Amino acid sequence: MSSENHDADKQTPPPDWKMEFDKQWKIISAKTLGFYHQHKDLFSFYKLTGFLGGILVLVWLVSGIYIIDQGNRGVVTRFGAYVDTTQPGPHWHLPAPMEAVNVVNVEQQRYIEVGYSDMSRMSKSSMIPQESLMLTADENIIAVRLAVQYQINDASAYLFNVKNNEATLKQLTESVLRGVIGRNSMDFVLTEGRSQIVAEIKEQIQVAMDEYQAGISVASVNMQDAQPPEEVQGAFEDAIRAREDKQRLINEAEAYSNEVIPKARGAAARILQEAEAYAAEKVAKAKGETERFEQLLVEYDKNPGITRKRLYLEAKEKLYASTNKIVVDTDQPPALYMPMQQLTSQQAPSVSLVNENETGAEPANIDKSIAHKTAPKAFRPSRSKP
Repeated sequence: MSSENHDADKQTPPPDWKMEFDKQWKIISAKTLGFYHQHKDLFSFYKLTGFLGGILVLVWLVSGIYIIDQGNRGVVTRFGAYVDTTQPGPHWHLPAPMEAVNVVNVEQQRYIEVGYSDMSRMSKSSMIPQESLMLTADENIIAVRLAVQYQINDASAYLFNVKNNEATLKQLTESVLRGVIGRNSMDFVLTEGRSQIVAEIKEQIQVAMDEYQAGISVASVNMQDAQPPEEVQGAFEDAIRAREDKQRLINEAEAYSNEVIPKARGAAARILQEAEAYAAEKVAKAKGETERFEQLLVEYDKNPGITRKRLYLEAKEKLYASTNKIVVDTDQPPALYMPMQQLTSQQAPSVSLVNENETGAEPANIDKSIAHKTAPKAFRPSRSKP
């Protein structure tokens, strides 16, 4: 079986690709030559030239087709003169060299830097002294780094009205920055004046670019840094700390003043009100005493003896109201007023035993023995005459 396969391999040699290619080439050449002899009139010089010329014209016309992407504008020029500004989408213009299209991106955020390079924006080593160092109104030197972001709002004006827009914008920004810084003091620039300075710079740059008709709209102006030169940085930081300490002490003093003054005013008002109330009370009391005295005087004029007795008894009542002693008249049967225990616990005026003649009351039917038992022996009898 293996011998038969070996014989078959010997009978079928591998194909010769070169011979096969030559064979096919001869067939194609023969067919082409036959087509040429059959249609020889089509291959005349003039017809061939016209055909090739038509193809070239068609390709030339097709080359005028262009597409503007979103966010771009196409500025069409004819022999270098402005013709039209096309919006995003497909368009056609007369092919070169008659017309050309310059595509401008109007949505891209572009930026320029003044005072530092673009390689390392926030590093001190990137500072450019020729641009950053400037003089303030109080004749101090300050280093300022500024960044300006802008967009193109008019593609044709951007291309034709100003030769080098970026360089012009940078020079204008530097000039405006020096002018604004030169009109303000160093402390104002470094502290509360940054926002005001940035707004003023942006406004002046936009006004100047509008006068140039540069087709540029300033989006934002950012003051990246503003500080004294490195040679005096330490002394300036000390001055800043001293100024901050001063302001802190002033704030603390104002806070203490705001706390103490209202309290003092409140205390003064309270004292005045208490004095007025005390004065009103004394005046009212004096008036009441005066009226009472006048009424007593009238009664005294009518019955001097009775009024004098009544006043005497009232005075004794007030006097004995503040003591816890029991007064007993040994000549007359005593009158006992209860309860004793409650009066003692409350330190109230003690029970008073008075004479029947002094009080004008009916004599109580109380046994003398009971009265002597109830009366404490330690108390001495008190006799009082009117």
